[in-house]
Amino acid sequence: MKRLLAVLPLLLTLFVPIPAYAGATHHTGTLADGAIWIADVPADWHGTLILYSHGFGTLTAADAPNEATRQALLARGYALVGSSYDPNGSLWALESAARDQFAALAAVEKVIGPARTTIALGVSMGGLVSTQEAEHARGGLDAVVSTCGLLGGGIDLNNYQLDGEYALARLLAPGQDLPLTGYAGPADGAAAASRLLAVAAAARETAAGRARVALGTALLNMPTWSASQPAPPRDAEGIAQAQYEWFTAALPFIMPARYFIELSAGGNASWNTGVDYAAVLARSPYRDVVRSLYRAAGLDLRADLADLTRHAAVRADRAAVADLRRTSTVSGRLDVPMLTMHTVYDQLAPVEFENRYAGQARGPLLRQSYVARRGHCAFTPSEFVAAIQAAEHRAVTGRWDAVATTSGLQEAAIRLNLGDAPAFTDFRPGPLVSHRHL
Repeated sequence: MKRLLAVLPLLLTLFVPIPAYAGATHHTGTLADGAIWIADVPADWHGTLILYSHGFGTLTAADAPNEATRQALLARGYALVGSSYDPNGSLWALESAARDQFAALAAVEKVIGPARTTIALGVSMGGLVSTQEAEHARGGLDAVVSTCGLLGGGIDLNNYQLDGEYALARLLAPGQDLPLTGYAGPADGAAAASRLLAVAAAARETAAGRARVALGTALLNMPTWSASQPAPPRDAEGIAQAQYEWFTAALPFIMPARYFIELSAGGNASWNTGVDYAAVLARSPYRDVVRSLYRAAGLDLRADLADLTRHAAVRADRAAVADLRRTSTVSGRLDVPMLTMHTVYDQLAPVEFENRYAGQARGPLLRQSYVARRGHCAFTPSEFVAAIQAAEHRAVTGRWDAVATTSGLQEAAIRLNLGDAPAFTDFRPGPLVSHRHL
């Protein structure tokens, strides 16, 4: 466990336990399955309750994404509640998360009385949880804010990662038998990630290797602007460099994390048999980057894509697919209004997931927003609060009006005067090209 959490320290701020706020009353309890719930209620609670769903990486109860956002919400009269999810299972806790969240909501309302308005808020895996809550609101929610969410669901998550990892392993190390699924533990995933990173680093010493690495990182939907670059690159080499740098940071997290998803599902729920990789790349927003690097290297892209298609042989466990489909996917059929928020450059929950969900959830209940920033769930407190206020407005008035527009959210975040730098922006993500039809 410690090894898994250590690979990406930047994520820890999403998951660390949060101490009691001085201006609020703290409540806690235990649910039937052993999950812990916590809540904080300010003395001047105005009746709106935030049901917070935390992300992957811990089974510790939390009721806000971080301390600064927590204090900002409590100071504005919001009460907060959240649960650990069932602590006896996998870190991929989709089997129990929504159930435990609604149970936590019921438990705190027994103590403090019913909320006038209830808004669900989730981050990362919790963004998927809160979206599931929006689709099965049970009359207990009025609106939802899903942030940096894995809105493609667990199956799409595993499949897009498999596509990129497979392309790198097949094209750069075809004889090494590098395992991509079926890990006995997170340490096996970490070892596989180390091997794949070493292969990619060596490959990038040549133009041909850089082109093939670019194909793999494009299929992984890696962000196109890295911390080493002063401005978003526009050329193919710069974009490929950015995607590679994000890949080196993300892979030590995503490959060990696969173990926990398979543990939850009871087997491997990803596959690439029958996948036409030429068709996949043709739909990718990064196809021109890959084509440019292949031309510069004098490589035959069609031959490599045909090789990937011909040798794709990863098969899923049908029972695992059925389990993950039941616990870890969404349908797009919303019961309540939902506002999503996503950074434009997200290495762990690709912004392309937003496109996938928008295609499912056409209608007046969904609104999407984007933040011009790099990193997974890298939101400021003012952005969180502005998004919650927009969802609250929709819940109370029955209208989105201008509050959920880019300018409306940006102006609201600035008016909060929290001393951060909100960066809502207009954006249109590309498609999630690795989706498989079940």
